[in-house]
This record gives sequence, C-alpha cells and structure tokens, in this order.
Amino acid sequence: MQAKGLFLIILAAVCWGISGGIAAILIAEGWDPIVISFYRGAVGFLCFFAWFLVRFGESRHVSRRTFIWSMLAGVGVAGNFSFYFLSIEASSVAVAATLMYTAPIFVLLTSFLLKIERSTWFKWGCIASVLMGIFLLTGSYDISSLSVSYLGTAAGLAAGLSYALFIFGFKNASAYGKPQTILTLAFFSFCIILIFFADKNEAARVVLSGDLGWFLLLGLIGAGLSFIFYVVGIRYTAPTTASMVAMVEPVTASLFVVLLLGDHLTVIQLLGMLIILLTVTVLSRKQIK
Repeated sequence: MQAKGLFLIILAAVCWGISGGIAAILIAEGWDPIVISFYRGAVGFLCFFAWFLVRFGESRHVSRRTFIWSMLAGVGVAGNFSFYFLSIEASSVAVAATLMYTAPIFVLLTSFLLKIERSTWFKWGCIASVLMGIFLLTGSYDISSLSVSYLGTAAGLAAGLSYALFIFGFKNASAYGKPQTILTLAFFSFCIILIFFADKNEAARVVLSGDLGWFLLLGLIGAGLSFIFYVVGIRYTAPTTASMVAMVEPVTASLFVVLLLGDHLTVIQLLGMLIILLTVTVLSRKQIK
C-alpha cells in the first residue's frame, strides 16, 4: 500500500506541475494570480461536490474531526496559493519557490514534536538534497538577479507553513472521513477565503473570455484530479515523505514550460532537476522496502 500511496502523490505533484504551466500562460495573458487561484479551487470544488452527491449515502455522516481537519486543510491550500503569489509579487519567482519548498522542514519538525515520525539523518539528508535541487532549479544561486524583500521572504515562508498545514490537515482528515467529503469541505473553505481577496469584476469577466477553457482545464488538473490523488495517497504515506515526494512538482512545471512555451533550461537547472528526481527515487525505494 505504501507503493500505491507514493505513486498517487507523485501523480498529484505532476498534475500540480502542469497546472503551474497553465497558470503561467494565464498570467502572461494578464489575468490576476489570485483570480486564477480562485478558479482553480472553485472548479475543483464543483468536481468534489458532484462526487459527494453521487456518493451521498456514504458521505453524509461527517464526524467532528473530519470537519475540523478538512476545513484546516482548505485554509492551508488557500494560504499556500495566496502567500506564494504575494511572495512572487514582492520578490521573485525564484525566491518564492525556494522559500515555499522549505515545507518538508516544517513537516518533519512538526512530525518529530508530535511523535508521528522519528527524526533520522536519512530524512534530513533527503530534505537537504531536495532543497539543493530546488535552489539550483529556480536559479536562487544567482544572488545578483534576485529581488528580496522582508514582505517577500515572510510571504514565502508563510506559503511553506501553509503547505505543511494542508499536508497535516489532509493526513488527519483521511483517517476519519471519505475522500469526497474531505475534499468538498476543504475546497468549500478555500473558496470562502479566496472570494474575499479576488477581484470580483475580473473574476466575472473570466466566464465570457476566450481563456475560459484554460481556467476549466486548470481547475480539473490542478485541483480536481490532483487532490483526489493526493488525499487517497496521503492515507498510506508519512507526512514528511509526502512533502518530499511532492517536490517533483517544480520539475514537472519546468518541463511543461520547456515543451509548451519553448523556454530553455541551463545545465545548472538540469542538474537541480536531476538531484530532485534522484532524491525522490531513493526515498521512494527506501519507504517501499
């Protein structure tokens, strides 16, 4: 079952990477990142709610723990998306991505304090290796090209903490409730939060725009499919392992941009990508044994 869980989380990360490429296309078209995030979650919510209604007989009984952890997971997803884009706006993509992917550190520390997992040198080594790969892939080593601010740094770290929150939220909720119930509740709270931050006029224009298809595709892949894979997979996977395996997301996003938008990767970026993939492979093999 561990192999199944790891495979599903990798699939979720691949979907997130693809959705990042789609979001880049929409941002290039001039759409506000928060509006893009809102539609990503709203389309996902509609998918999960439809699934909830189809399986209503087994979904209607919601325990208090399922409700609380699911809503917290939704807060984590909303915070992750929002703080990540705020960090990009206040600093740069490289800084924002590097800080957000400190999430495994927060996850491991929390798991250690709560005695969910044992702190081992192997896990710390994997975290260091993944962070090095992210560091090279995002170009954060080129200090002269970075734009760093206190707000951008704080928002990037908040995105990482939010990432850790939704990992623990989904992990705990999956122990008590059905996936369709958990996801419906989580993304309901997500939509309630982001509707306050999104530009209402711009959000309304999406429906009649020529980019509506991209928004729907973003929601289906970036929320609908990906979080189904994730919530089912996290049931069989330790939080720290899940957070590190999901680091294939930036690799997928980079490849998507290269293949679809014609961008090019440097040798250093390719090295960073290789380090991430090798670390995830070694970690996965060790966890399955």
